[in-house]
Amino acid sequence: MTYQQPLELSLHTSNPSKINASIIWLHGLGADGYDFEPIAQRLLGNPAFNHVRFILPHAPDMAVTRNNGYIMPAWYDIYGNIPVVQEDESGIKTSEEYINSLINNEINRDVNSNRIFLAGFSQGGAIALHTALRYPQRLAGVLALSTYVPLHSLLSKEAHLANMKMPIFMAHGTFDDIIPLSMAEKSRNLLQSCQYSVSWHQYNMAHSLCEQEIIDIESFLAQVLS
Repeated sequence: MTYQQPLELSLHTSNPSKINASIIWLHGLGADGYDFEPIAQRLLGNPAFNHVRFILPHAPDMAVTRNNGYIMPAWYDIYGNIPVVQEDESGIKTSEEYINSLINNEINRDVNSNRIFLAGFSQGGAIALHTALRYPQRLAGVLALSTYVPLHSLLSKEAHLANMKMPIFMAHGTFDDIIPLSMAEKSRNLLQSCQYSVSWHQYNMAHSLCEQEIIDIESFLAQVLS
């Protein structure tokens, strides 16, 4: 798989030395890094984020089995309908390695790992969760939006102790017909049973974001990155 150069947003592009935090935000299936540019720009309008760099990666194009082999941006293949009975472990781990490289890039630009946040929507949220739970250095936290924990059965043996105390913001729509609320609740329960700190948010929406959710995200990020 070939990953494109990610989009970067920052209020301090002319003075990178002021940046001390990074948010890597992953889009959903069939979208691209520009999908969440409006939200990143909105957050950058808040002075609380004037020290933050947003990294908006683009997933590679690939054939998605569930969509009759149609080629589209995807972080991993999807084989069937919900409930998930088969997962693309290889694809998930390949994307994990790519996101790890983006985290390492930020560390090489003098951003401490505990000031690096992973965020993602739907399939991107699954990769954000998967990667953050396994990353060997403490991260700032995770935004997991309208998503789930992939590869449930591997979590207990692959999770890294470095991020056991990492704050996790999970949000889901009660009318989501792509990733059912019950699937997200199962993932939340798994994380809580493993002693992770999960801030759970539920909204009257479908597979999307809503205004109150964005307000809650802004508050959460400002608190964690203050």
